[in-house]
Amino acid sequence: MKRAKRTPEGDALTDLVLDLFRLDSLFLTAGDRLVAPLGLTSARWQVLGAIVSAERPQPVAWLARDLGGNRQNVQRIINDLHREGLVSFEVNPHHRRAQLVVLTENGQRAFEAAMELQAPWINDLSEGLSVKDIRIVHRVITALRDKLEGSREDKSA
Repeated sequence: MKRAKRTPEGDALTDLVLDLFRLDSLFLTAGDRLVAPLGLTSARWQVLGAIVSAERPQPVAWLARDLGGNRQNVQRIINDLHREGLVSFEVNPHHRRAQLVVLTENGQRAFEAAMELQAPWINDLSEGLSVKDIRIVHRVITALRDKLEGSREDKSA
């Protein structure tokens, strides 16, 4: 059986992807440690952040799309946040069953506290890296994400 050969770009991207998998795991672990004193996890913090950054209250499915996650996992996290009083639900005038997720005052305070912890941590982590290099990596990751999201949309059409 003939094996497909990667291009030099394909080899370099494979190395990058493997490092990104490792980095993602390290970021999640570090984030869990950082926000544990607040009763949060990285996943809960990420969902709170998606709610904060949304222009208006959104249903779970839209939050999941914005996060690049699946609706069931985000729903489970939202349910946990609701039980803890960090989010509430509002009636969605456009869809009876898809309630809108809203941050409560406690949720807002938890998110702001997490961001207060994040600032010195990210500043320490970025020490020694140039803004130019960080922006280049960001552009590459954004281009890859756009390609993957585009191919996913092409298959669902």
